[in-house]
Amino acid sequence: AELVDLLTELETASGRDLGTWAQAWLTTAGVNTLRTALDTDSAGTILAASLTQTAPATHPQLRPQRVAAGGYGPGPHGTTTRLWGGELSIVGENTEIGFAVGRTHPGLILPNDGDLGYAKLRLDADSLAYAIGHVGEIADPLARAVVWGSLWDQTRDAEASARDWVETATRWLGRETSSSTLRTVLATLATALAFYVAPEDREALTGAAAERLEVLLDAAPAGSDRQLHLLRAFAGHARTTEQLARVEAILAGHAPLPGRPIDTDLGWALLDVLVRAGLAGDERIGAALAADRSAAGQSWAARLRATVPTAAAKAEAWEQATANYSLANELQGATIAGFADVLDPGLVAGYAVPYFALLEETWAARSYEMASNVVEGLYPAQLAGHPGIDLLGLTDAWLEGLGDRTPALRRLVVEARAGAARSLAAQAFDRATR
Repeated sequence: AELVDLLTELETASGRDLGTWAQAWLTTAGVNTLRTALDTDSAGTILAASLTQTAPATHPQLRPQRVAAGGYGPGPHGTTTRLWGGELSIVGENTEIGFAVGRTHPGLILPNDGDLGYAKLRLDADSLAYAIGHVGEIADPLARAVVWGSLWDQTRDAEASARDWVETATRWLGRETSSSTLRTVLATLATALAFYVAPEDREALTGAAAERLEVLLDAAPAGSDRQLHLLRAFAGHARTTEQLARVEAILAGHAPLPGRPIDTDLGWALLDVLVRAGLAGDERIGAALAADRSAAGQSWAARLRATVPTAAAKAEAWEQATANYSLANELQGATIAGFADVLDPGLVAGYAVPYFALLEETWAARSYEMASNVVEGLYPAQLAGHPGIDLLGLTDAWLEGLGDRTPALRRLVVEARAGAARSLAAQAFDRATR
């Protein structure tokens, strides 16, 4: 069977011609953006409403799709609920939302309500303000997840401040009931703090976020998944003496959390926090390994030894990751992860130039998987915005020198560069909107 056979059956079942759809969706790249455009009068009545579809300049393809749009506003018991809505067939740049005209703006107009389509979303100004102020109150978990996703996309695209994302996330995580959404928002919170906030403000904002996460942790149901996710997040962002002391007390069993035994994996994760902060070292890593001789324990120990925040530990980790060809793949990946895990990026700043110098040799000499570990894992993304380091300049110079050789290697570095460029744009926006 070929693709055309599948499309023929789908056309028979749906009664639609899918040729244009297949051309637009299956042979082109890039993600489109849907923006809500509104015209309202002084009383808030919607005079005109539409969804505007745009495409990135690198992939200027507008795609047909079926989406819904919903109007959300105050509901019972302090919730935000769906008040009206309908479905739309998007073709081209502008699609009218006829069923919204004549209604009063409800607070939040959500494009791609129900997550039927595939696009990044941008809310109108009133809806954006309402979403920031009420996202945790949205009763429907899917609509809430769509709004969370829209707010995050604006942040990572440098159209909203990373510090505002941190504020919104830590404000509303206490109301989030979906475990998957909770994990996703906690992951994006970590990304925002590590890469998108202005570097000079990172330490203070991370400590403030940990303070809020600790409050949520203490309020979480005993033994719940929520408690576990919040414990890991609080520990990962702990920065102050008091916060790190709490992590130590939990690990040592001096201040146990209700219903939360410290199993082997969680014990390693909490010890990792203390090692990164310089509060534990080789002796405790060795003791933990003696208690856990499993493959996972070996991997954790390799990671933590590479995490130790000293020049000697980083030099040893670099040597093991890049020059020890007998190191197992899993241990190499763990060592690379530990090397990159630093509170002070200056500790690894001296490895930016050597990184680019070893790429081609590594690519030629190692298997794809192990070479990819080095290329992706050791790319100095944490140095984006670091004083005295022009990460994009170093990357561009190396790419220019590479030319058309080894396209697969080039692609990995180009993708890493895109992440660094995104970080720098987000940091600049965050700094400008203090």
